[in-house]
Amino acid sequence: MSFLFKRNPKTPQEIVRAVNESVIKLDSSVGDSQKKYQDECSRYLKQMKVILIGDDENAPQPDQISYLAQEIYSTDSLYLLIYHLKKLDFDSRKDVQLIFSNLLRRQLANKSPTVDYIINSKPEIILMLLKGPETHSIGLISGQILRDCLKFEIINKFILGNSLFWNFFKYVQIPIFEIATDSFITLHDLLTTHRKLVSEFLNNNYDQFVININKLMQSSNYVTKRQSVRLLSEIILQKYNQNSKYFDEATNLKIIMLILNDKSKNLQIEGFQIFKFFIAKPKKSQKVLDILVKNKENFIAFFKGFDIESYQIPNLVEERDYILGKIQQLPDIERIQ
Repeated sequence: MSFLFKRNPKTPQEIVRAVNESVIKLDSSVGDSQKKYQDECSRYLKQMKVILIGDDENAPQPDQISYLAQEIYSTDSLYLLIYHLKKLDFDSRKDVQLIFSNLLRRQLANKSPTVDYIINSKPEIILMLLKGPETHSIGLISGQILRDCLKFEIINKFILGNSLFWNFFKYVQIPIFEIATDSFITLHDLLTTHRKLVSEFLNNNYDQFVININKLMQSSNYVTKRQSVRLLSEIILQKYNQNSKYFDEATNLKIIMLILNDKSKNLQIEGFQIFKFFIAKPKKSQKVLDILVKNKENFIAFFKGFDIESYQIPNLVEERDYILGKIQQLPDIERIQ
């Protein structure tokens, strides 16, 4: 924390104001001028980071952190930094992520002042982060900050309630592999971190969710297809979602049957984790039952040859045998005389 020992060191409040001024000047600067303000931002962000987490010589001081945080909130510094994120250099973007993450974890009387500030004063910060994958240079940093935010249920709820959430079903198909992969991590966390919240969300948005996840499961991209099948499987395995009407719809069953028939054994196994619920459900819809009965002999032949012993997945062989037994108990299709 050597900068604190200069003859006229800047206070935490002055550092925040200085970084705000520098980042705003990036808007109208180009060339050497822009580089100058990028360097200034970099220097002040590093000073903010040291106040928050300390360095090799000095531990963070609670009063300095408090002054810094209050100035960040009162001047909307987090908003300014996220708004101008793409104009900062690479190291500064990483510093913004670290500063943001540390502020989120800061607790006062079992509350997170940063979360309260974002939700009550500047939800626009979350909206900007939700659009991060659209700007490839900041997509990964935006994704990391967003995932740090959604660890808090109130922010996860805000995101699920915003129409921008549904864009992630498109972002996961972006041709840039790193951005698509990072977007899928975010989508996964949004739909699995706070399980009861997600269950309520899915009950209220079932049709839109199923349309989107079914599209992904029929993607020509193997990675997209497998990740989406795995995501659906994980959601279904949550106890809050096991009575979903998903298993009453013939369209869903047909898509899972296609996945079971995929040439990839890994995809077949992912598909099986969903298919077993169609079979095991005690009360099946008539449309689903008709398809199962019609394909009974094909299912029996398939599962008798479904060689999965080598995968060493706990209980998988037992589940296969159980499902095969349930299929064999299905009524035979009525044959026309």
